[in-house]
Amino acid sequence: MNIEHIAINVADPVAVADWYMRHLGLQVVRKGPGPIFGHFLADSAGKVVLEIYYQNAPVPDYASIDPFVFHIAFITPDVAADRARLIAVGGKAEGEINYAPNGDVLCFVRDPWGIVLQLARRGTPLLHSQRLA
Repeated sequence: MNIEHIAINVADPVAVADWYMRHLGLQVVRKGPGPIFGHFLADSAGKVVLEIYYQNAPVPDYASIDPFVFHIAFITPDVAADRARLIAVGGKAEGEINYAPNGDVLCFVRDPWGIVLQLARRGTPLLHSQRLA
């Protein structure tokens, strides 16, 4: 089996999806009308889909969730530059950049709604398809 998508319930899916498209490079592959306003967003490799939606269920208090409990990781060739860029557009630093002995460079940034994003440059990619130029 393959993962089709991962879904995140948020209070304002239109605003969250817009921010993710503008600042994380995701693209809409499908979206639906209100009140759910589901946005299926694909990464630039066309391999991962993230659903941002509002369902009449409790929306987690993302800002209070520890980054090691829940985060969404994004591959980047320049963790420091993307960290600074995301902070400049409403993100919030969550700790410092971590340089691991195995060559991994990792950090956490919260989006404007408190969802934790991990920025990652792996010393050895997790999958062959994740190799950076």
